[in-house]
Amino acid sequence: MTELNNLDYNQVVFPKLGIDITVNSDAFTIFGLTVKWYGIIIALGIILAMIYGFSQMKKFGLDVDKAIDCIFAGMIGGIIGARLYFVIVDWENYSGDLKSIFNIRNGGLAIYGGIIGAILAAALVAKWRRVKFLPLLDIAGMGFLIGQGVGRWGNFTNHEAFGYNTNSIFGMSSGRIQEQIYYMTASLEHTNQLKNAGLDASLPVHPCFFYESIWCLIGFGLLAWFSKRRKYDGQLFIMYAGWYGLGRFFIEGLRTDSLMLGNLRVSQVLAAICVIASVTLLIVLDRKVKNMGEDYVLYCDTEESKQILLEAEEKLKNAKRGSGIGNKTTTDESSESKEDKVSNNKNIVDKDIDIDTTENDINTLEDKENG
Repeated sequence: MTELNNLDYNQVVFPKLGIDITVNSDAFTIFGLTVKWYGIIIALGIILAMIYGFSQMKKFGLDVDKAIDCIFAGMIGGIIGARLYFVIVDWENYSGDLKSIFNIRNGGLAIYGGIIGAILAAALVAKWRRVKFLPLLDIAGMGFLIGQGVGRWGNFTNHEAFGYNTNSIFGMSSGRIQEQIYYMTASLEHTNQLKNAGLDASLPVHPCFFYESIWCLIGFGLLAWFSKRRKYDGQLFIMYAGWYGLGRFFIEGLRTDSLMLGNLRVSQVLAAICVIASVTLLIVLDRKVKNMGEDYVLYCDTEESKQILLEAEEKLKNAKRGSGIGNKTTTDESSESKEDKVSNNKNIVDKDIDIDTTENDINTLEDKENG
């Protein structure tokens, strides 16, 4: 196994791929505030997920104007939930410095907490805005995979989410990773000693962030393909939970920075629960829908959905017409003014003709009398 020694703090190497680069966590500084690549990449993942979600609304029978409120609420709830989950599970590191709870620029967002927070917030707004929640969840599941697939690269810029030593072609290391390994292996905490036993700072480690990113993007491709073949609303989200849980279960087993409860990796336990629950629900609901036969209809095919989309389309058309009302009024007024002018000119001409005719008649009568 290739040994790596004396790496610079921000130097990242993939020995078997011949990659040797410098990765700084700081992107730039503005008004004295340092902006981290982690935050930028997380934001990019969220934006791409939202763009995709908006493009799918009509296909799932949802009105974008109403659903957009649910998405924004879910985004905010997701960030809050991800941070709360991380802080609660790792409370020992935050109890002595409460201000650090609000500093997420260096990481500290747990995906399971983010999913829970996003779903709860979106569900509340969906009820208020009268948006069907199951189709919205299907879109959200695919959006989550985009966000996670992109967002995991934020961990790369922070030199985190790595695993045990490996001789794999994807094995990597960095000066910061080596420093963290030195710290973890020197820890007196019993759970850390067990978890990090045999970890060597001079050897490459698993790039767990990379594994999860690829797993999520493959999952997105599969769900996007299957979305046209779904049998019932909510099916895609259940498949998302199962797919992500399956990958996370194995990837989490490789990581050295897992959130722990005793000797259990919290995320690994939740991943196993997600897989079991997803498989069970898929089997049960598939049988239920089959038994219903033609009585079950996807929401996008219901009269309610079609009516909502029709009203939304009419509203959009009226809004576009409204932007041209002023011009139309001015044009109409101009046309009316022109017509009035023509009419007035015609009246004047007619009056002139009448006067001329009258004068000619009088002259004719005088000539006859004189004659």
